[in-house]
Amino acid sequence: MATRARRQPSFLLFVTDQQRADHLGCYGDPVVRTPAIDGLALQGCVFDDFHVATPICQPNRASLMTGRLPSAHGLTLNGRELSQGETTFVDMLRQAGWRTALAGKCHLQNITGLPPVWPSPQERLPRDARHLHPGDYGQENARRWADDDRFELALPYYGFEQVRLTIGHADEQQGHWRRWLRAQLPDADRLIGPDNAVPTPSLALGALRQAWRTRVPEELYPTAYIAGQACTMLREFAAGERPFFLQCSFPDPHHPFTPPGRYWSLHRPGDMALPASFHADLVDPPPPIAWLRAARAGRAAGPVGYASFACSEQEAREALALNYGSIACIDDAVRRVLAELAALGLDDDTVVMFTSDHGELLGERGLMFKGGLHYGALTRVPFVWRDTVDRRRAARSPVLAQTTDIAPTVLARAGLLPAHGMQGRSLLAPMAQPGTPLRDALLIEEESQRRDFGLPGRLRMRTLRTAGHRLTIYDGQPWGELYDLREDPMELRNLWNSQPALRDALGRQLAGAMLAQADTSPYPDAAS
Repeated sequence: MATRARRQPSFLLFVTDQQRADHLGCYGDPVVRTPAIDGLALQGCVFDDFHVATPICQPNRASLMTGRLPSAHGLTLNGRELSQGETTFVDMLRQAGWRTALAGKCHLQNITGLPPVWPSPQERLPRDARHLHPGDYGQENARRWADDDRFELALPYYGFEQVRLTIGHADEQQGHWRRWLRAQLPDADRLIGPDNAVPTPSLALGALRQAWRTRVPEELYPTAYIAGQACTMLREFAAGERPFFLQCSFPDPHHPFTPPGRYWSLHRPGDMALPASFHADLVDPPPPIAWLRAARAGRAAGPVGYASFACSEQEAREALALNYGSIACIDDAVRRVLAELAALGLDDDTVVMFTSDHGELLGERGLMFKGGLHYGALTRVPFVWRDTVDRRRAARSPVLAQTTDIAPTVLARAGLLPAHGMQGRSLLAPMAQPGTPLRDALLIEEESQRRDFGLPGRLRMRTLRTAGHRLTIYDGQPWGELYDLREDPMELRNLWNSQPALRDALGRQLAGAMLAQADTSPYPDAAS
């Protein structure tokens, strides 16, 4: 089909869940197979120092949508709701004439219906100081979808005019996918979950119920469903003249690991090399590391939940192999969507992006999953930007960039001004003119809903990341972390106690960054 000229660009954003940057071929991984994503990188700009606003799924997705840090948009923990009073860049595009759609995971509202686990009911006060803007909440509650086959989102949903939703992880997801699966297979529920899986008695992660060999066929797995729905949406867009924004959001490679079909055995655990830091000697490690290792020593096989934990070599190798299988499955889905984009004649006029909501430890320092630690494996994620055909060029950018930058960059490329209070910065100038400075440091936030690492209260932490250092402070604790990223890129030697002058200087810089990123919206009232 011949390409049609458009006055404004369209946008296609791929988002994965819990994928670190260095688990892509274009970021240097020698094992994982990602030809489609690597192909985007060969025609676009790869950001080598791109980090999250917070290494927690729901708050970081809210930061992507709003261009604001969690402390500003208010969704600081999983299990909360993004206020419908927040302005999203997707809604700004919609109001400016773009058609908007989402296929896959959204996670801007509570998917469990349960409140955060901290504080306990006995400790909670009867009122909160902050209230959500009036609106319809609980729309992503998986139980609500399971109990009512007719339930649907109230549209537009945070700016999305169309949504085909998946809720949750592995092969147990709810939302539109589960309804669609049941329409394809009357006995679909008998294929789902660890109790219905193909037996894998030797699987160490199976004992933890963090991996199972799903019976859901490849072509019916959520990843394939999301790609198919995205292709359907693209065909609808191609029939009109308006530009579009489509978010294609995959819930993998998040644990529990259930890559379908051939992707399960694409890589063998025995072939996986452990991370270089798995058995590395750590210099003055922070107390959470010792606590996690002690917890491992006293842990019997059983569920470990979603928080970080100390793993065995076999668990790490299995996780790496299955994680790579999930990524290969996603890459094939990306290829399918990109092929449809090209076949419809939309390719030349569409900006394509690829990113993830946070990373994963996957054996780094003998640890697994995420939570309460800000190592690069958790905070550094991929960001690839391939522009329209007239602006397409291969490049790599070293600038410090962050999830909050995506919203203002898309708006700038669309010719729209950002919203007042957006804290991210447009990346267009560094892409157009390499060497253009963007910022000296990033602020990364985390508010845990748990009492992690045996601490008396819930974990709260802030990180300053510069091109050369990472400083992390923990609320109420005399200890912290300081790493020289140039001399110690694996973050093995904590300099918190040995370099007090540097620690104090970076602490002042962190205080300045926190002040600079304080919420400024709405505008102050005019003087009376």
